[in-house]
Amino acid sequence: MSRRGARAGALLRAGLVAGAVTVAARRVLDTDPPGGAARWTRTNHRGEPVSMLEGPAVAAGLSAGALAGSDPRTRTAAALATAGAGAFGLVDDLAEDASTRTKGLRGHLGALARGTLTTGGLKVLGIGATSMVAAAVGTRRTGGAAGHAADVVVNGALVAGTANLLNLLDLRPGRAFKAATVLSLPVAGGSVPAAGAVVGAAAAAAPGDLAERDMLGDGGANALGALVGAQWAFGAPRAVRVAALGAVVGLTLASERVSFSAVIDRTPWLRRVDRLGRRPAPETAAPETAAPEAASGADEDARA
Repeated sequence: MSRRGARAGALLRAGLVAGAVTVAARRVLDTDPPGGAARWTRTNHRGEPVSMLEGPAVAAGLSAGALAGSDPRTRTAAALATAGAGAFGLVDDLAEDASTRTKGLRGHLGALARGTLTTGGLKVLGIGATSMVAAAVGTRRTGGAAGHAADVVVNGALVAGTANLLNLLDLRPGRAFKAATVLSLPVAGGSVPAAGAVVGAAAAAAPGDLAERDMLGDGGANALGALVGAQWAFGAPRAVRVAALGAVVGLTLASERVSFSAVIDRTPWLRRVDRLGRRPAPETAAPETAAPEAASGADEDARA
């Protein structure tokens, strides 16, 4: 089989595996939700119940889809990064104290500097650690020790940063799946079949997300971003990876002051894509604008 055929096969395999595991995991979780269904239910802006069980189901599907890659080293690293981001995001979803919640990356880092470990701070540390371990596993040595160490740091930061960025974007139904698909396409031919896994998981989960019955939560959105980041980290040249990391850092810093949702709503073509497949906004709802993503907190604040 040609190299192109092998990559196409890996993408298809990843999509089928991710979709199947997402469906299977969701059925198991629906049958017996850990801690009871109420623990996983939020109320959205329509006053309707929304389930967060989508998050762990999608994280499981994406982790399984990541293992469909052809290279043992990078598929192991991608699955590790995805599972780690999903797990620590899920902790933040379920254990966060809403009455004392610290918002935004800057807020959590500030709390850590003061000696206070929030669930968001734990997530930052946990995703950072698992991303670095994944980078150490998946980064091939192409030069001396110093160059390899620099590559590991860049790759780990790119995985962790993209995990956070997708969570910042997941403030409207379906947005995270759309963003992840677009971000995966430029490097879809690499050794991590993230594009196939994203499409497979989206085919299984996006209908409920778009209909506002389900939501990804931090667990699902962080896993989605980590897999996309791993695809870039292990499939792009060094110069591209450094540029991508710069873009991720820049967007993350911008989110402290600028609302991505407001920018999307002011840009006609982005607004059309963002609303594609979604339910119409209720007539009594406020215009679709939001405070800066870092200030508005996790996606359940904006969507629930």
